[in-house]
Amino acid sequence: MTEPLLAGLELGGTKCFALLGRGQTILERVAIPTTTPADTMDRLETQLRDWWDREAFAAIGIGSFGPIGLDPARDDYGFITNTPKAGWAGTDVAGRFGRAFAVPTGFDTDVTAAALAEHRWGAARGMTSSIYLTIGTGIGGGAVVNGRPLRGFLHPEMGHVRVRREDGDGFAGTCPFHGDCLEGLASGPAIAARAGRPAQDIPAGDPLWQPVAGAIAELLATLILTLSPQRIAIGGGVGCGQPHLFPLIRAQVAALLAGYVAGVDAATLDTLIAPACFGEQAGPLGTFALALAAMEDTG
Repeated sequence: MTEPLLAGLELGGTKCFALLGRGQTILERVAIPTTTPADTMDRLETQLRDWWDREAFAAIGIGSFGPIGLDPARDDYGFITNTPKAGWAGTDVAGRFGRAFAVPTGFDTDVTAAALAEHRWGAARGMTSSIYLTIGTGIGGGAVVNGRPLRGFLHPEMGHVRVRREDGDGFAGTCPFHGDCLEGLASGPAIAARAGRPAQDIPAGDPLWQPVAGAIAELLATLILTLSPQRIAIGGGVGCGQPHLFPLIRAQVAALLAGYVAGVDAATLDTLIAPACFGEQAGPLGTFALALAAMEDTG
């Protein structure tokens, strides 16, 4: 049976994408610069309308930069909320497109959308619960628990968790809000600030990678103990571009767990902590996963 036609919107800080596809197949993709909310949203709606007039799609999935409102009981549900991106705070996203096309509309962060794509089709396929962590210009994470994205009062902000530092590590961190949260210690810009050169120019054996891996491992050990994921898929420019980090991270996680979790040994961590499958396609495919989830929720 033919899979349903789906529309996706991926909203980024510098550009947005309108997507059309079936399942995990992208049929068409159109890039639109992120300018003012009025201009950007109008252009996205016009593109969807062009596709709709040709063939109606069954659902829309929207993965957006944040912060965003995800609590249906609050007035800001479906909105971009207190984002630092000028002019975008208070923009109604999900409501606008849901009203325009009257089809099920899924809405979440771009990183949770990617988590759903990895859970449905990628590195976490077949798992009950999983986490996707992207490590690049920033650090963000999305969790899927019992097949559904984890959300509540707000969406997960895993990159801003404060983590323990290695003894003697005096690096101040780069996060403008928290200084030495995980993003401030292990994101691409943080690594570059610590080293004085871009992450891609730092050799695999450089001792600088040890505190970076240690900071990431602190978060992963915490997530294993709190959310009990069956798979943690790591993507992003640093996550996918520095494969030598994985053995360092796994070793640090094992040391932090200290044998407390029965059955979690080195071999288990080799599969529990794994590279993500989709790379830069995780976000776009995530919009289709959100659309399918919205269809499932409406029966």
